[in-house]
Amino acid sequence: MKKKIRFRFLKSLKIRLICLIFLLSVLAGMVLRVGILVAYEKKAVANRSIDILSQAKVLANDIVTADYLENLDSESITSQLDQISRIYDGRVIIIDQTFDIVKDTYGMDEGKTIISEEVVKSFQGQDINSYDSEYRYIELAIPLQKQESDGRAGNVIGVMLVSVSTDSIMANLAYLKQISIVIQLVITTLIFAVAVFASFSMVAPLERISKELSDLQGGYAEDREDALMVTNYTETARISENFNKLYSRMRILDQSRQEFVSNVSHELKTPLTSMKVLADSLNGQDDVPVELYRDFMQDIGTEIERENKIINDLLSLVKMDRSASDLNITVVNVNEMLDLILKRLRPIAEKQHIDLVLESFRPVTAEIDEVKLTLAITNLVENAIKYNKEDGWVHVSLNADHQYFYLKVEDSGIGIPEDAQEHIYERFYRVDKSHSREIGGTGLGLAITRNAIIMHRGAIKVFSVEGEGTTFTVRIPLNYIE
Repeated sequence: MKKKIRFRFLKSLKIRLICLIFLLSVLAGMVLRVGILVAYEKKAVANRSIDILSQAKVLANDIVTADYLENLDSESITSQLDQISRIYDGRVIIIDQTFDIVKDTYGMDEGKTIISEEVVKSFQGQDINSYDSEYRYIELAIPLQKQESDGRAGNVIGVMLVSVSTDSIMANLAYLKQISIVIQLVITTLIFAVAVFASFSMVAPLERISKELSDLQGGYAEDREDALMVTNYTETARISENFNKLYSRMRILDQSRQEFVSNVSHELKTPLTSMKVLADSLNGQDDVPVELYRDFMQDIGTEIERENKIINDLLSLVKMDRSASDLNITVVNVNEMLDLILKRLRPIAEKQHIDLVLESFRPVTAEIDEVKLTLAITNLVENAIKYNKEDGWVHVSLNADHQYFYLKVEDSGIGIPEDAQEHIYERFYRVDKSHSREIGGTGLGLAITRNAIIMHRGAIKVFSVEGEGTTFTVRIPLNYIE
């Protein structure tokens, strides 16, 4: 249980945001502190080097002018050398042309020979400036160079080697390091506080979304037009908007489901009620005449047939609601399929004196589920016959291009009111319920038709004028699209 709680704690968005901001602030503070200290050290060393170099060059000119290498008794030059050594806490060494040390402010190496890279380069006329961070000192090598009468640099007669300690810089650096640590701790604490506040502020809308979803799940928001309204941020506003669209769609589907269940119950119950009334009438009479008995049994047979049709249509609709993987796709001659459909429906059309015509503009072969598409087209043509006027006509035409085949079913029937056309594919929807029941309609035919066409990645449209007729156009791909 403790592990589970710890896992949930670590998965909390607020905790993750706090930890992330805190770690970033600590890391940024460390990088900034190190950067400042390194920059300070470089700047301080550079400033010290420039300062010493300028003083050393002045002294080097004085040494050359006073011919100090030949006359080491010059108190003025010796005093200046000792002064630089004392002020900068360093050491000054004068080297002659034979690489012998003629003057050492420390008095340790006079008379000794020194040969180093810096000294050699300086004898070539270069000013050498180097910094040893490990032993903490700056070393300068300045050539002692005579001036020609025309102002040009002459021969190098010696080298002045200046070594200066950087202990004072390191002491300042250590102090600055302590101050920077304190400042970093203060800033990190402030950033942590800001991180806590920011994380709570950022997560609060998500918690509101979670709470409203919980209320919605409990039925609290069922009567609200907008189930979710959290507009603190653009993202949460989009989440709310998209969820409300989904919620609205779910409500429509739920209403459709409830209506469907209610309609199924009613449609299945109506024939049973009629059969029970007829049966009760027969059972309640003695010596029922044979003619009346036959009439009642014929009516019962009609109701049984109607019940059977409703059940068959429901089973067909259930099959259509399954995934497209249930399709049995084969290559079908659509012209022959239409001929067969109209051949089966022609007796119904002749009975109602309807002129049924098929017009094929070209041979059409397509990859379709013949059973399902036959059922869909049969429903369209049968409706065109049933909801037609006496001595009317039904015109079925077939055409195709390189990508689709097109089926058009036109009739001269009663038409569909404009306000009802958007509902005709709904299950159990009837434009004229009394007229539909008279001719045996269940209100499922167009729903079955539309589902079959959509399963084939096709499209169906309706154009109708009440009292003038209806035209259904169907478009189906010639090659089935997975």
